[in-house]
Amino acid sequence: MDEKKRKVPMRMCVGCRQMHEKRELVRIVKAEDGSAFIDKTGKAQGRGAYICKNPDCLAKAIKSGAIRRALGVQKTDDAFYEKLKEAIV
Repeated sequence: MDEKKRKVPMRMCVGCRQMHEKRELVRIVKAEDGSAFIDKTGKAQGRGAYICKNPDCLAKAIKSGAIRRALGVQKTDDAFYEKLKEAIV
C-alpha cells in the first residue's frame, strides 16, 4: 500500500521572492483598521504576506517597501518593524 503524501502549502517571501513551506515563514496581516500585525496562528482574517525568518530578507523587504505593497498599506511604523525583527530572530 502506498502512503498518501500530504501536499505542503508553499508561499512566497516578500523579501527574497523565493517559495518556501508556509510553516517556515512569518505571516504578517493587515487588520481592518489598516494596521499591520504578526499572525502567529497563520489563520487570522485579513490580507496577508509572508517573510522568511532571515534578517537579510526582512531588511530587503523594508528597504524596498515590499511589505507595505503586499499588504496594501500606505505607512507602517518603526515599532511594527521592531516587533517583526524580534519575531524573526
